[in-house]
Amino acid sequence: MSATTLELSVPDKERVIRAAIEAKEFAYSRYSKFRVGAALLTVDGQIIKGCNVENASYGGTICAERTAFVKAVSDGVTSFTALAVTSDVPDAISPCGICRQFIREFCAQRMPIFLVPGDYDARLAKGEGDGGVKESSIAELLPQSFGPEDLEKPRHPGA
Repeated sequence: MSATTLELSVPDKERVIRAAIEAKEFAYSRYSKFRVGAALLTVDGQIIKGCNVENASYGGTICAERTAFVKAVSDGVTSFTALAVTSDVPDAISPCGICRQFIREFCAQRMPIFLVPGDYDARLAKGEGDGGVKESSIAELLPQSFGPEDLEKPRHPGA
């Protein structure tokens, strides 16, 4: 584990990575042809998957990470212990800016975020022990971020 993230068991890490890979299979990416899958591990061990869903009106597109969060929150789940994100790109990709802010809203600063390369299984088969996964956290991905606790700060009188 990275010194900047909380601890997660190896089986739970593999579960959330596998779920992100599975979620990618349902991506609706007819315009960009850029499939993304994400999976959240909840504090009670549930896995919630999401994929990107594109729209002919590009602004209506929703990323895989936000899909997973919206599914979770709409079912009353708001506590998470890990997130995994993957695509078809051989290099691990990172969530976009708006997804980073969504992650910040619901996740601990040091919660592990696993950035999984599209060729994860091939890397494992070649003996790359971690499959090329990059581990991060929202504190690393969105430094000096604005979060819910900032809304509780006192305001300047007259503001």
